[in-house]
Amino acid sequence: MAIVFDTERLENYMKENAHFITPETPILIDRFLDNTLECEADAVSDGKNAFVPAIMEHVEYAGIHSGDSACVIPPVSIPEEQQVMICEYTSKIACRLGVVGLINVQYAIHQDKVYVLEANPRASRTVPIISKVCNFNLVDLAVRLIMAEYTGEALDLSAMKRLDVPYFGVKEAVFPFNMFPEVDPVLGPEMRSTGEVLGMSDSFGLAFYKALEGTKSVLPLSGSVLISINDRDKDAAGEVAKRFEDLGFKIYATQGTHTYLKSKGIKSEMILKLYEGRPNIVDAIKNNLLSIIINTPTGRKRSEEDDSYIRKSAIRYNIPYMTTLTAALAGVKGIAEKTKKPDEDVCSLQDYHKRGK
Repeated sequence: MAIVFDTERLENYMKENAHFITPETPILIDRFLDNTLECEADAVSDGKNAFVPAIMEHVEYAGIHSGDSACVIPPVSIPEEQQVMICEYTSKIACRLGVVGLINVQYAIHQDKVYVLEANPRASRTVPIISKVCNFNLVDLAVRLIMAEYTGEALDLSAMKRLDVPYFGVKEAVFPFNMFPEVDPVLGPEMRSTGEVLGMSDSFGLAFYKALEGTKSVLPLSGSVLISINDRDKDAAGEVAKRFEDLGFKIYATQGTHTYLKSKGIKSEMILKLYEGRPNIVDAIKNNLLSIIINTPTGRKRSEEDDSYIRKSAIRYNIPYMTTLTAALAGVKGIAEKTKKPDEDVCSLQDYHKRGK
């Protein structure tokens, strides 16, 4: 799978995959909803009614595999009206399919319209996350529903309501890129993660910070940030850069990004790409001048314009990096929250659950 934004990338994709294309295995093309929020809902159903305990909002926009995207419970930017709609859609789909047990439905929200992406009538990898964050054993309920025909147990799902969680739980994916130094660690529609962790806090930003900490990617509270953004992402880069500037970070930027930030009144120091001369980005990484890197891929395949060396160098020298602006925005919010609250009390999962009672 690949997301194609222009003719050049389409031609490259076709050349790279020509040997797979036959009348029996054609190329399938879908219209991509750009800058689209993605979310998912796990539910239990008895075939007539369904219960949705919570909705998970993805941090990365649609286009990143759900297994690779960070997710937050409860949602931070989905209006209540759309949350109600998602619960209703999930219940109707589960009942229409005659599901008895667990089901996972994934959604995209584009220009205030809710789209159903896929429905999986099975246990999802997010079931343990929802169970832990919401203090609700989904598997136990699903098994009781499945066995009700034999046990005679009566369970009324229609009386159950979506849970009110007074804190935030963030799931973050764990990747094996440090074991494969020549692999570009950019995220896309094909799943690459090998595990996941959970961060919890009273604020979304701090929960995200703690989740990244659990993946061994500790965000710096000061220092410098490299911002190198493709043209499609420049409109969203200003807020991220401004937040880093307000936190006192020195901003380095490649030429196009530097010009854009300057037009927005944000100070940055221009830094050369690898093929533009010395000293360049790799020199800055080797000399410990960069504390965090934000680089969104261009999609180009010409080696002179390929930024994969930036992301590979970040992994090689253990520098936190982000390849989407939504993750970068969540990250800088996390840094701000951590700066305000550097010594947050350590709480057990059970301590958080007591707050919801």
